[in-house]
Amino acid sequence: MSALPEAPAPTAHAMAWEERVQRGAHPVVYPFLRRVAARGPVVRVPGIGVVVSDAAVAREVLLDTERFTKTGPGSPADLWTPVLGPAVLLNMEGADHGRLRGRLAGLFTPRAVADLTGPALAAVGTELTERLTGGGVVDLVELAGRVAGSVICRMTGLPETDDDVRTAFRDAQEIVGMVRLHRRSLTPRQVRRARDVLGRLSERATVAYRDGDESTVPGRMRALGLSEHEARGAVGAFVLTGTETLVSFVPRLAALLADTGWDVRLAASTDPELAGRVVNEALRITAPTPAMLRAVAVPARVGGDAPGTGADVRPGDRVVIATLLCCRAAGAFDPDVRQPAAVRQLWFGAGPHFCLGMPLATAQITAVLDALVASVRTRGPLRVVAREVARGVLIPAYASLRVACA
Repeated sequence: MSALPEAPAPTAHAMAWEERVQRGAHPVVYPFLRRVAARGPVVRVPGIGVVVSDAAVAREVLLDTERFTKTGPGSPADLWTPVLGPAVLLNMEGADHGRLRGRLAGLFTPRAVADLTGPALAAVGTELTERLTGGGVVDLVELAGRVAGSVICRMTGLPETDDDVRTAFRDAQEIVGMVRLHRRSLTPRQVRRARDVLGRLSERATVAYRDGDESTVPGRMRALGLSEHEARGAVGAFVLTGTETLVSFVPRLAALLADTGWDVRLAASTDPELAGRVVNEALRITAPTPAMLRAVAVPARVGGDAPGTGADVRPGDRVVIATLLCCRAAGAFDPDVRQPAAVRQLWFGAGPHFCLGMPLATAQITAVLDALVASVRTRGPLRVVAREVARGVLIPAYASLRVACA
């Protein structure tokens, strides 16, 4: 392997591809929201809601669950309650939310995450390293889809055959793909379809729950004190929230590394904290949860009092937190620059609704990143052989990203 450069390459090429990914997913909405953000940090948009593109204001909204809620009109409850039922974390607030979250926390301890993902992630990491160090080409979108499908199977109690993994992932993708920012709820036809798909996924989870086998996630939920209804809802929620985001992020992380030269810098580094900083910076740039919704519960003010910096809101209004724009405002991809406090981990939310599944997502990301870095150390820099932007999807992503090590 040739000598390793001491600094990463310029990021203009990487950021240009990230723009393509965003516009491929949302050719109208993304440019529109950028124009809205140029008008100010808090802007009322008829038919959409009050759009927030400032990280500090966004964090204030997320932390204030008394005035801004996930259960009112225009909130995530409008989307998911008809599909999942009324008590699945995605559509809960207050004491009930806290109690359910507390019971579910046992699923995401380091040991529980290792039990859930360990064998599958070890196999994927070995496969990825062997193929890249052997001179092969790997489609990271396909690989990330297999990882996500495997976790879905573990969540639902399905056997992890190739067909089951592919089907579970495809079903989850279908439901997530129904959501549109300009619609506050799914259509009756979409609700029926989503219930049918999730019904198939959760049927096996119900069997596993009733069996009480704690080697399965539903069985573990029963041991943690969840009712059968709560367990089915939690499985559905985790399937929906933990699928597209992972499959979007992992290939985009690899592209950022290859396009900027940070793959080589990681391979040469002995700093144990550098990989974490790189991942967090990539999460800031990609913002796998590009928007978050809240309903207004009581009259309030969003943002500042100066003209153009805030807006008065009342019950019935919807607040759209443009997470991507909040995060991107901190600049281009650069893991050497410390992220502003308001931005840090904003893509996972804030306050009582901070992403419960973050440890699970981190484990999956780390497994792939470790395999990529090991391959770079052995074979040489990561190279994007070919890539295709996904079109018309909810979470911006690559449709394929084929990589090799030079």
